[in-house]
Amino acid sequence: MNAVTAIAKGMATTLKVLFRKKSTIDYPYVKRTRAPRFRGRHELRTYENGLEMCVGCELCQVACPAAAITVQAAENDPDHPHSPGERYGYRYQVDLLRCIFCGMCEEACPTECLHLTQEFELANFTRESLVLQKDQLLNRNPSGFKVPLNVYPPFRRKAVNS
Repeated sequence: MNAVTAIAKGMATTLKVLFRKKSTIDYPYVKRTRAPRFRGRHELRTYENGLEMCVGCELCQVACPAAAITVQAAENDPDHPHSPGERYGYRYQVDLLRCIFCGMCEEACPTECLHLTQEFELANFTRESLVLQKDQLLNRNPSGFKVPLNVYPPFRRKAVNS
């Protein structure tokens, strides 16, 4: 009788699981929601008037424990500014192969320019394509961020009498 009881128990478990709702999802077409604080692909934000929020302070580069961020700043042209500050991020690179997605760069950014998005599908075929350049990182969609009044217009220097 022990063998019959064991088989009946096993069949009961099988039938119970058979009619349960499936826990898998149809992945490429249906995506599971991620936690609100999920850290994925990097993005550089812009103000609503199109100016870049990055002022080239390089604090994100200093804060990155994996040395995955490279920033080179350049002086801003007063007639055609890239950002509201005196400098802007002339060269901005994020190496996704080195990045550990810790979010330290996002916390270090004083202008809240750098943002880690919810995007997580970062696979690619070449190593070079996983080093994101500034044009790939910039989000050109209009945002709700307004240029701070104490910064813009950019650095109008007064003429000094010689």
